[in-house]
Amino acid sequence: MPEYVREKLTLNFPLVTEYLAKRIKDYINNSGKNGGIIGLSGGIDSSVASVLLSKATENFHVLLMPSSSTPKEDLDHAFTILRLINATESKYTIINIDPIVDQFRLAVKTDDKIISGNIKARSRMTLLYAFAQKFNYLVVGTGDKSELMLGYFTKYGDGGVDILPLGDLYKTQVRMLGSYLGVPEDIVKKPPSPALWEGQTAEGEIGLDYETIDSILYLRFEEMRSENEISALVNVPLDLVRRIVRMVKISQHKRLPPEIFRLSGRSINSDWRYPRQWA
Repeated sequence: MPEYVREKLTLNFPLVTEYLAKRIKDYINNSGKNGGIIGLSGGIDSSVASVLLSKATENFHVLLMPSSSTPKEDLDHAFTILRLINATESKYTIINIDPIVDQFRLAVKTDDKIISGNIKARSRMTLLYAFAQKFNYLVVGTGDKSELMLGYFTKYGDGGVDILPLGDLYKTQVRMLGSYLGVPEDIVKKPPSPALWEGQTAEGEIGLDYETIDSILYLRFEEMRSENEISALVNVPLDLVRRIVRMVKISQHKRLPPEIFRLSGRSINSDWRYPRQWA
């Protein structure tokens, strides 16, 4: 990552922590909910989001939803975070999702790893919302800005949440925030992976490390630099810059609510500009 970009992405993390914890607390209160529920995988994003949620409210619950493709290391790291946020046994639930996923796979008659992986993500979403309704909690998402921009998430899976506290922080910044919050270094430095199948890593699938990805995203979409200029600044081939930019463009539909084709004078989404705290 060029030093120029690293300096731009380095924030006042004590202030960021205070701000995000307050926003989570306010959003829960304004929604008339009693607290927040979160899925914890043991990766950096869910670890940092869990710590922030625990700072925002004492009313939190954590779901651990491992499957056969979940590395034992991830489960160990999830328990490390539970201890870090002082989550007693009443504060978390463990559910092995393999039997649930198998039922879906049998119904669909597929062994395709990508389809099965997305079923895992959507099964977890369904469990999170079932527990959220049970407790009258909000579902707190764990996606970061890099993943959201690239579309590297499952629509209505890990993307199906009520709030995304890390959604304006690149992966590089989430790692920095994790270090500030006391998340152990082996979690901070671990290669990110949704672990939807064995051996899956985000950087392996995308073909670039996150520091390079974040440099391209920041320079193209925040500083509006040209692709040729970014290629020279980050020292990567132009075709890789173009591939990252294309990933952002073709995944736009995943970041937006379902398109409504306007027929009336005031169409939902296109014309409504009411605040979230409208009630």
